Amino acid sequence: MTIDTSYATGTSGYGTSPTQSSSTLDSQAFLDLLVAQLRNQDPSSPMDSSQMMAQSTQLATMERLVELSDTSREAFALQMRAAAAALVGQKVTWTDAEGVEQTGVVSGVSYRGAVPTVTVGDQEIPLDQVATVTAGSTRTGTGTGEGDGPGAVDPITPPEAIDPIEDPVPA
Repeated sequence: MTIDTSYATGTSGYGTSPTQSSSTLDSQAFLDLLVAQLRNQDPSSPMDSSQMMAQSTQLATMERLVELSDTSREAFALQMRAAAAALVGQKVTWTDAEGVEQTGVVSGVSYRGAVPTVTVGDQEIPLDQVATVTAGSTRTGTGTGEGDGPGAVDPITPPEAIDPIEDPVPA
């Protein structure tokens, strides 16, 4: 599954502005057209004030829609970053370039490109190529399943298996 994120962060990567089409009408062009219309109007029949008010309202609406679009774009990029960060320690499955399904535990995340990448072993997998996510191992050792490396976690001993501590001071 491929996610088209070019609309979210631009085609040149995160932190750059998306390329604007020359056919896009921005607020400055809208104001320029309105001023030209006012300058070139017939003095014997000036522009109706309700028309001018409607055009001003359209300009304000357009500006708010652009702001909303920018906010949505930023929220989507932040959401992708949070989703990628949440995968650290999780077991993921993806299909590699040869079409072979691969599985591994995510050990890191990179935000260098438009789409975050997760690190599994020595491979970097774009977030949009991750097909499934399952809970990772409770042991975080050397990868041998022994749990003998730094940060290894031992299973929790149930409370009923612990001997009660006797009071060393006689009552």
